[in-house]
Amino acid sequence: MQVFITFIGFTAFVAFYSWFRLRKEELSTQDGYFLGGRSLTGVVIAGSMLLTNISTEHLIGMNGSAYKNGFIIIAWEVTSALALVVAATYFLPTYLKMGLTTIPQYLEERFDATTRTMVALFLLVSFVVTLLPIVLYTGAINLESIFNISENFGISQEAALWYTVIAIGCVGSCYAIFGGLKAVAYSDTINAIGLFLGGLLVPILALWNIGDGNVWGGLMKVYEHCPEKFNVVGASDSILPFETLFTGLVINQLYFWGMNQFIIQRALGAKSLVEAQKGLLITGLLKIFVPVIIVLPGVIGFYYFGDRFFDNQDLIYPELIKKVLPLSFVGFFAAVVMGAVLSTFNSVLNSTATIFSMGIYKRLMNPSANDRQMVRAGKTVSIVLAIVAILIAP
Repeated sequence: MQVFITFIGFTAFVAFYSWFRLRKEELSTQDGYFLGGRSLTGVVIAGSMLLTNISTEHLIGMNGSAYKNGFIIIAWEVTSALALVVAATYFLPTYLKMGLTTIPQYLEERFDATTRTMVALFLLVSFVVTLLPIVLYTGAINLESIFNISENFGISQEAALWYTVIAIGCVGSCYAIFGGLKAVAYSDTINAIGLFLGGLLVPILALWNIGDGNVWGGLMKVYEHCPEKFNVVGASDSILPFETLFTGLVINQLYFWGMNQFIIQRALGAKSLVEAQKGLLITGLLKIFVPVIIVLPGVIGFYYFGDRFFDNQDLIYPELIKKVLPLSFVGFFAAVVMGAVLSTFNSVLNSTATIFSMGIYKRLMNPSANDRQMVRAGKTVSIVLAIVAILIAP
């Protein structure tokens, strides 16, 4: 019961805060709904970008990978920081000077209208078929692992996953559909603070226990137990060879942080170029510390559990949470995890609505559409795609 109360309490606080900040906002215009009125500050942009990026596929997936492969996967975060600096310095000035709302708009200016339409359709399909269902599914697995929903309610695990996916999908849809980008950004900022606080608690408490009250001593014990896990330079036959950082990973990161619609849309909604650049640079700084949350716990998990979960490495993070966090913190952290899931889900949903309204509806279906019609079209397609994603996820 204590876990449930803290979970509901933090989740309700985030919802109330978002409503309070939005109660007087104008959301009926395309800029107001899709770009937060072009009024987002650097701190809000950074918090929203970070939480949109870090969802359960990172908390579960990357910690699971670190449990098996060690610190080698830290390269994803280091190269992210570099890509964010490049995006802030070279990409954003061009985007904001052009007054872009979507990345496909840039492709039309660079190439032609056909390219814009093709990319817009491709993004719509990829978001709803791959990204949204994965976010819902991994989020449901994590919440089921923490709360033991199936056991507590006397239902099968499959049914528990279904109910959890539906709950996450409905709540996330409400943020994206009724509040637009600004609701997403405000809720993300609070959840990002919670993610850092809660995420840091897991490795700190674990190392405190291992070191008998000495965090550094605990880290040394983990290192002595498995020094190979702390290697950050990948061999040619490893999961992430060192050479790929320069031949593939950096290119991947430049796209993700510089041209990915559901990431860069926050910067497009900035009140000025300075605030947009500030948001990306703060995000880059925070990304350097993110491995403490999404890599180190996986290595600590190997210290605790050995290779017991090698066949199902996605269980290592939930198991570590239950082992080291006091009950009063488990509910809070579950709410933070829920917030991370909601952030990615509603961010992608909002970006999908933006791409559809600006790139498909306005150009191909109703060229004379006014702001209210475009916002209505965005909300409608968000509802449809949210339902499709929920049905695909389990």
